[in-house]
Amino acid sequence: MTPPSHARAVIIGGGVSGCSVAYHLSKLGWTDIVLLERKRLTSGTTWHAAGLIGQLRANQNMTRLAKYSADLYTKLEDETGIATGMRQNGSMTVALTAHRWEEVRRQATLAHSFGVEAEVIGPSEVKSLHPHVMTRDVIGGVYLPHDGQCDPANIAMALAKGARMRGARILEGIKVTAVDDNGQAVTGVHWESSEGSGHIATDVVINCGGMWGRDLAAQSGVTLPLHACEHFYLVTEPVAGLSQLPVLRVPDEHAYFKEDAGKMLLGAFEPKAKPWGMGGIPEDFEFDSLPEDFAHFEPILERAMRRMPLFESAGIHTFFNGPESFTPDDRYYLGEAPDLRGYWVAAGYNSIGIVSSGGAGMALAQWIHDGEPPFDLWDVDIRRAQPFQRNRRYLKERVSETLGLLYADHYPYRQPETARGVRRSPVHALLSARGAVFGETAGWERANWFAKDGQDREYRYDWKGQNWFENQRAEHLAVREQVGLFDLSSFGKIRVEGRDASAFLQMMCGNDVDVPAGRLVYTQMLNARGGIECDLTVTRLTETAFLLVVPAATVQRDLAWLRRHIGERFVVVTDMTAAEATFAVMGPRARDLMQAVSPDDFGNSAHPFGTAREIEVGMGLARAHRVSYVGELGWELYVSADQSVHVFETLLQAGAEFGLKLCGLHALDSCRIEK
Repeated sequence: MTPPSHARAVIIGGGVSGCSVAYHLSKLGWTDIVLLERKRLTSGTTWHAAGLIGQLRANQNMTRLAKYSADLYTKLEDETGIATGMRQNGSMTVALTAHRWEEVRRQATLAHSFGVEAEVIGPSEVKSLHPHVMTRDVIGGVYLPHDGQCDPANIAMALAKGARMRGARILEGIKVTAVDDNGQAVTGVHWESSEGSGHIATDVVINCGGMWGRDLAAQSGVTLPLHACEHFYLVTEPVAGLSQLPVLRVPDEHAYFKEDAGKMLLGAFEPKAKPWGMGGIPEDFEFDSLPEDFAHFEPILERAMRRMPLFESAGIHTFFNGPESFTPDDRYYLGEAPDLRGYWVAAGYNSIGIVSSGGAGMALAQWIHDGEPPFDLWDVDIRRAQPFQRNRRYLKERVSETLGLLYADHYPYRQPETARGVRRSPVHALLSARGAVFGETAGWERANWFAKDGQDREYRYDWKGQNWFENQRAEHLAVREQVGLFDLSSFGKIRVEGRDASAFLQMMCGNDVDVPAGRLVYTQMLNARGGIECDLTVTRLTETAFLLVVPAATVQRDLAWLRRHIGERFVVVTDMTAAEATFAVMGPRARDLMQAVSPDDFGNSAHPFGTAREIEVGMGLARAHRVSYVGELGWELYVSADQSVHVFETLLQAGAEFGLKLCGLHALDSCRIEK
């Protein structure tokens, strides 16, 4: 079948994600939609997925999406007549260490609060539910009776049939070679097949291209940071007497086990993964596997044989290695690209694509249909991606870690170890020399806490008291009782200027920002429903120029939100984040310190709360904002990057007299919470 010349929407990619988007758009009445698959449906990753359906996720809305998928998959067979293999035989995660035992019990509590049935069980109950597992070193586990498994390829086929039944066209053997745009929005796609080529005019394109999606997005200047990794599993020959069993996860041994049709599948999320496809995905890749690497998998199998002795005698039916897409933070991407209207994304599922795609397809279809997401989807919003994350070396290094993090202990404040140091403030070296222990947000290296002399400068993770708690306490008390100095250079800084800047921000913000120059206003940007899109401060610099200070993680989202609403107004929006460093001087003695390094007057009458002005610091200049994130007397100093080291050194040198202490982001948060 030849593609049409026009369509309301074009979906690129015929895996479970693309089929789900097609299905849900068609349910909303979008009949004029086309799904184009370069080879055959499911031929990329979907066909070899393990098909595990685990409903519990890190927060309520992500759990809501997974629960939706499970519910949908139980109904698809009746709707479409295609057997989906969906069965809710439960799942179990067991703990071999005290730390994991703490985690699984917390997971059970979380499940209850999200409305997911879960039961904390002991070793004897683990053995009763899964007789083949050795429990001599099992402390306990959590059992979720309504989790399960399915046939991934048939789930996708059922979704595709459901979409066709409502009028969608699903065409195989047709590759999208380019997405057209007019500089602001998509206008169509070019395609080619063995029978020719052509163009489809459309203003909605949805990239569900999986491991092909990144390079396709890059052609349009869209950041879609994902990278394929090799994912291994083994399937035994039939095992006599093997009955239906719950899915078993043993994260301390990096393994999961799934009984299927009398065979046992062993899969792995090893700590150090193998990235694949660094030079691009081969053009002819279709239902393909990757070369075997038994040496890489062997440690997993050795532990599995001790955990489940049936692997010692069962023959190996299949040893499989196939590629799956992973992202820098182990969360998939959903939503509209921030800089190109009409370019939507649903990709990068980090080996949970089957359980995620049902809910993700529903949410994205609703988002496209209504022009706004059905509920808070920030966890997976494409606008969290940073432009630098398109870098392929960065992605290769990071995903070698993120695959294994799926089964790591998910401690609070856990920091990634790979691909670090990409974004640094101008005073990074000064902080490092003084004991800073860095965390990462949006690629920025940020001093989270400061180690004492002789103390290990690294995190020692725990579920209770971590090794930096006393350090953070001392920093907190310095801010409460004397004066602390924070490097907040990662704060997002957006300049909004032009003839219509004031009227534009009056429309965008909930508070009144039409104030005199030098005044600072705390406010939010709101959407049409009155929901909060951004929490920020707005400083009026001149009659026609404003500075917006936003969280580091949301800069791309906030830039996109502003630019989408400018319309015909005479307004320019510029990201100034890297142009200025930001230092916060906070605490009861902040005024004393500022007066020691500057000839300017910092008294209440000269510099009241909520005002900003240029000051001298040492031999440099800064813009001082009288505002406080920690609830104490203080100033945020905005310094051009070239003068920032000098200003910071000046503050440090003068600070000894006033008990100045360098403070990290953990102390910033605890002070904020206290106030």
